[in-house]
Amino acid sequence: MLLVTSRGGASPTPTGDIFALAYVLILSSGILIVELCLKRCVAFEREQTMEQKTNKEPMKEKVQENVQNVVEQAQKEVAGSREPWYRSSRRAQILAIIYVVEFVFFTLLAWYVHFNPVLSVDVAITREFQESQTPFIKWTMIAVSYLGNQSIIFTALIALTALAFWLVRLRLEALLIVGLSSVSALTNLLIKLVVSRPRPSAQFVEILQAAPGQSFPSGHVMSYVTFWGLLFSLGLILFNRKRWWNYVLLIVPALFVVLVGPSRIYLGDHWASDVLGGYLFGGLLLGIALWIYIKLKERGILTSKLDTNKTLFDLFKL
Repeated sequence: MLLVTSRGGASPTPTGDIFALAYVLILSSGILIVELCLKRCVAFEREQTMEQKTNKEPMKEKVQENVQNVVEQAQKEVAGSREPWYRSSRRAQILAIIYVVEFVFFTLLAWYVHFNPVLSVDVAITREFQESQTPFIKWTMIAVSYLGNQSIIFTALIALTALAFWLVRLRLEALLIVGLSSVSALTNLLIKLVVSRPRPSAQFVEILQAAPGQSFPSGHVMSYVTFWGLLFSLGLILFNRKRWWNYVLLIVPALFVVLVGPSRIYLGDHWASDVLGGYLFGGLLLGIALWIYIKLKERGILTSKLDTNKTLFDLFKL
């Protein structure tokens, strides 16, 4: 049955009321659904955050455990190749005596080149070295000297080497590596200022790689002797030759020490007497360092064992 509206105004029909009610219900349902979705998203995000927090600690513990296992294996490997200390002490004493004797020759040489900057024997030796200009020899000499030209890389190598010794419980040796290299750099600068000998010039020899500063003694040679020479000495003093890395610890440092001198002459950076002075004074510093090392080792300084239950992150708190 149809309803008829009067002229005074329109009354809503039952169909219009139904549409309005449906619209309100749909709108309310939509708002409710959106609200529920938002609550679910917030709850999910909280769950993810809590899960990340709970997984963070086990992950850190796992990393520490893995690193500690590697360190402990290295410690056992080093301990297994150690020489008895009474035998090591005798070796160190012999090396120290040889190194200290070099000081007399260095003093005489420094005095002589101070008053005679250019020596005919130096010129002759350099020219003899530079007769062969094959690419292999040239690039080999450049490669040997490269580390000494890059102070940042060399410093990082010294620090990493000291860290490796520290982690395998050779703490005194680690400090010795850093200390000796630092003393070598400072004394080299001081001696160069005192002797004040100019570097080789193109008037006498070919300059393949120019370097600034004074010439006597060779900084490359001194730094190589005090770093690589110390590694060689420690390898000879501390370890037997039962493992392959014992030989690497001797061969690699020996090659650097032996080749750095000829490389400085070949490249025209130093006179032969500069190189000889670097070997002599570097050997002197090495001898003194080994003597101090023997005394500290005999008194048990920095030789106590580390707690094996500590992690790598705890080692630096000692």
